[in-house]
Amino acid sequence: MKHSFFTKNFLSFVVLIVVAFTLAAGAFFYQMDRYAKEEKEEQLNAAAQSIAELTSYAVKTGDTLNIAVLDVSLKSTAQQDQMSILITDPSGKVLMRVEPDYEDIPAGDQIPFPVVHALTRTGTYSETGMLGTLFKESNYIVGTLCKDTDGTNLALVFVAASTERVVGMLRQITQIFVVILMGVLMCALVISYFISIRMTRPLKTMANAAKEFAAGNFSVRVPEDNRCDEIDELATSFNNMARDLEQLEELTQNFIGNVSHEFKTPMTTISGFVDGMLDGTIPEDQQKKYLHVISDEVKRLSRMTMSMLAAAKIQSGELIISPVPFDFSEMASEILFSFEQKINGKNVEVDADFADRLMVMGDRDHVFRAVYNLVDNAVKFIDTGGTLRVSAYPAGAFCEFSICNTGGGIPAEDIPYIFDRFYKTDRSRSRDRSGAGLGLYIVKNIINLHGGDISVRSDGGETEFSFTLPLAPVTKSGKFQKQQGA
Repeated sequence: MKHSFFTKNFLSFVVLIVVAFTLAAGAFFYQMDRYAKEEKEEQLNAAAQSIAELTSYAVKTGDTLNIAVLDVSLKSTAQQDQMSILITDPSGKVLMRVEPDYEDIPAGDQIPFPVVHALTRTGTYSETGMLGTLFKESNYIVGTLCKDTDGTNLALVFVAASTERVVGMLRQITQIFVVILMGVLMCALVISYFISIRMTRPLKTMANAAKEFAAGNFSVRVPEDNRCDEIDELATSFNNMARDLEQLEELTQNFIGNVSHEFKTPMTTISGFVDGMLDGTIPEDQQKKYLHVISDEVKRLSRMTMSMLAAAKIQSGELIISPVPFDFSEMASEILFSFEQKINGKNVEVDADFADRLMVMGDRDHVFRAVYNLVDNAVKFIDTGGTLRVSAYPAGAFCEFSICNTGGGIPAEDIPYIFDRFYKTDRSRSRDRSGAGLGLYIVKNIINLHGGDISVRSDGGETEFSFTLPLAPVTKSGKFQKQQGA
């Protein structure tokens, strides 16, 4: 069966607390029982030694008064300390027996021989039992010898205390402990309940927020101050994810709107001109002119489609490059000349500085696309009569390429997002009414796949894009070495 995190967490607390209290109670009772027994045995030993000294003195003197004093002392000790006292001759025959309740028990009983033997051999004796049949219930029993100055055994002294008294004391302590334990246990369980609620509340909030995300509402946020580092870190990551999803949703909506508009415009143009040719509205002498327009619109649709396919491949990790040595300067010059008509149309001054035979290691088609996109952007947004500076030169093991154009520039708040997928802003790109915000995203990924870096700077009325590409390695013979694999 599946259980909620709250249930599992609370049950874990319950099991942990119960096990901890059970172990603590077991250790406590064990120590209390051991302590009570040791304390009782020490008490009995002390009493036995004291009684043995009095007994030895009374037996040696044989004085009636001393024996009477011994009797009184034994009864007082027995009643005060709640213990039984037995005095026997060296053979174990009971001469005197005193009980704590003054019960009159006649003498004459015999201590079991093994007990007498053990006591006379070692000088001390202890057991928990009934001393044969002398007691009706279990007792803590301690025995000691009464000796004359020459070492002769005068008598044996046994002191016994009922184990029931110790057990009763432990039972009372146990009852008090159990009451305290249950109270503390209930308090601990109540605290654990509220702690579990507090711990699971942020998770429930996140679960509800996730349901809102599933319904398309990405504006929901969860609290980040939960007084728990792990939960706060999770909440922060969750909110960051929500912001990214919200931004992606906005960008996707803008992308869909842009693509719909950009596809609709050329398709409407193509459809209108074709219909005009078919129904005779456009005379035959002007059809060639409009066929060129149709061709340009078809190429525009093709470029947009290829950009979206390239972005999809990049996103899925399927864009594969096949690096080979090629002349970057020659390729860059070719791209720059292809924009000659647009450059002349804006009366732009071009300053191109390309190193001779600048051989780089890369996929020429993909690098061509990246450079073409950057030049296209620069020409598109340059001001009329502005300046376009393009350079490419070796810098260590890399080729450094930069393209700088004058114009309105890019606002500082847009710079961090300029290479994001679908990003397109009318504030910085007010003249950009074509495209879907994928060009720079594709450029950045192509450069990164080649092991290079790309950056952008926009200030003082200038915008500059720069990137690096690895130079082609040269063998000892002076030839460029081809790279194995993609």
